[in-house]
Amino acid sequence: MIESQRHSFHLVDPSPWPISGSLGALATTVGGVMYMHPFQGGATLLSLGIIFILYTMFVWWRDVIRESTLEGHHTKVVQLGPRYGSIPFIVSEVMFLFALFRASSHSSLAPTVEIGGIWPPKGIGVLDPREIPFLNTPILPSSGAAVTWAHHAILAGKEKRAVYALVATVLLALVSTGFQGMEYYQAPSTISDSIYGSTFSLATGFHGFHVIIGTLFSIICGIRQYLGHLTKEHHVGFEAAAWYWHFVDVVRLFLFVSIYWWGGI
Repeated sequence: MIESQRHSFHLVDPSPWPISGSLGALATTVGGVMYMHPFQGGATLLSLGIIFILYTMFVWWRDVIRESTLEGHHTKVVQLGPRYGSIPFIVSEVMFLFALFRASSHSSLAPTVEIGGIWPPKGIGVLDPREIPFLNTPILPSSGAAVTWAHHAILAGKEKRAVYALVATVLLALVSTGFQGMEYYQAPSTISDSIYGSTFSLATGFHGFHVIIGTLFSIICGIRQYLGHLTKEHHVGFEAAAWYWHFVDVVRLFLFVSIYWWGGI
């Protein structure tokens, strides 16, 4: 006889994925150290660790989707957990990028004699902010508008429009990433060129990495929307992707002003 559940919480079944993910992370860390130093077998262990992590991510999220979408375990109360958890995660990302902006402003607002007393440092070539950086800046906010369109379509129960909006979001994101690659190809400086090169490469590089992660996030949401997983009552995964994408949009504006424009004038 199966007892009925008298509460709205989800008691998760035992799962092998936490320990498999931990073993994969351990293998990746040890393999990475061995590869960098270079020990025999380091590259093999690093590759196996990364494969193990990716496999764990896939099967764990597969189980979460099954539990939430097909088995109905994610009630209104359970959905609060992922929502509240997404907020401090995004705040931590904001603090991380703020540290990079702070490193740049520390040297740009009061240049020391070691870098020539000017910003950018003497002898360092910079990108013209009026060219590709300026062209690339409106693209991410435009994709943010598209993901907002997708959100309103989901709330209105218009599944096809939500899919179209997510496709537009992903296409704009890919265009932005392509322009970012062109920037690096044409950049007259590298990460090893003084404090300017270090802060420029770290700030723009990590923002580009966040764009790639957000693009993958949006692609998965588009696939799930096409398969009918997202409804107007239950679309927490999409909300997390939308919040993350808006964070990426806003950071791009600060990036243009503080890194490209201030560093290129």
